[in-house]
Amino acid sequence: MSEQQAHLRVNNEEIALTVKKPTLGKDVVEVSPLVKHNLFTYDPGFVSTAACESKITFINGEKGELLHYGYPIEQLAEHSNYMSVCYLLLNGELPTSEQLKKFETQIQAHQELPEPVLETLQGFAPAAHPMAKLLALTSSLSGFYQGQGNMSTHEDQLKVAYHLIAKMPTMAAACYRHSLGKTAIAPNAELDYASNFFKMMFDKMPSATIQRALDRIFILHADHEQNASTSTVRLIGSTGAGPFESICGGIAALWGPAHGGANEATLKMLKQIGDIADIEKYIEKAKDKNDPFRLMGFGHRVYKNYDPRAAVMRQSCHEVLQESNSQDNPLFKIALKLEAIALQDDYFIQRKLFPNVDFYSGITLSAMDIPTEMFTVMFALGRTVGWIAHWIEMQNSSEKRIGRPRQLYTGPTRRNLV
Repeated sequence: MSEQQAHLRVNNEEIALTVKKPTLGKDVVEVSPLVKHNLFTYDPGFVSTAACESKITFINGEKGELLHYGYPIEQLAEHSNYMSVCYLLLNGELPTSEQLKKFETQIQAHQELPEPVLETLQGFAPAAHPMAKLLALTSSLSGFYQGQGNMSTHEDQLKVAYHLIAKMPTMAAACYRHSLGKTAIAPNAELDYASNFFKMMFDKMPSATIQRALDRIFILHADHEQNASTSTVRLIGSTGAGPFESICGGIAALWGPAHGGANEATLKMLKQIGDIADIEKYIEKAKDKNDPFRLMGFGHRVYKNYDPRAAVMRQSCHEVLQESNSQDNPLFKIALKLEAIALQDDYFIQRKLFPNVDFYSGITLSAMDIPTEMFTVMFALGRTVGWIAHWIEMQNSSEKRIGRPRQLYTGPTRRNLV
């Protein structure tokens, strides 16, 4: 990276700051030297702050571009599978056929859960949210695998990655089965990743269409740069916390409706609309600034163009709806009508409020009979590899230091009791 300088003048003092040029994206002004001048920056929501250097994922929101180590997400979704993308995120290169086979074998070898981990579910009521259960199961894994090896070596870091990637579907399916009062189904090492998960969920094999759609959902959610949950994983990991507790932080952050819960919120919105005849009424409510109603699953904080993941998910969504004959389902009729309006209405087009990946993934998962409360769990399942890839990258960074954001204090000045 070549470097230039920016100059900031404060109280007649000129401060020179380094401008770092990335391989892709906007230039970054390094503001860390400001502390020497008794200055901080103020950036609510970190919308203009780069807190780390990363090689894993790049997003160009203006162009609607998402790259993993340079590979466009739509090409990965079309020509690769989730295991290949996992290998890419962990190693920086797509695998050869031999490397992929070895990687899949390693994942399959770590799918089983220790019995005490599964017993953790007995502390929950069946109706408890599956994300709460997933958090507990993930945390309990640290008691079995945290002390294995030296986490400062890349080999041992990858071993932990294999455990997390392999066990997440087993835990997710067990959470669902527990909600039904049913026992967990053991993983089958002979099945591919998506089929194995579906089999553990429903005790039946998915169709080829559903298998491919599931695999694409996992690919599209594998990583998304420095989002809230990934940043949380990095912040926790910066303290020296291990991978399991760091990933627990990611799961907790993902649970929020503004992040991983967006696809769940989309289905709730469709149910709120209720009838295809009422769509126009809700469209007008969404356009009214004084109305609290919001259309969920449209637009994106990062993308100011069409979400590239949505274009891929849209295809799988329509394939699953067609196979399951769900087009006649009132909920999906509402969704398809909303989609058509958003792609043609000037209000949406001018504001770039296109259907996003959450809109299509929620509809697709629902058409697979996966319950709404499991949607965020599905997101966590796919995102696990991204979280652990970022945790590993941070551990091996020469610039690693504990995260410690500053604040703009606006409370009372000093007040003495006497």
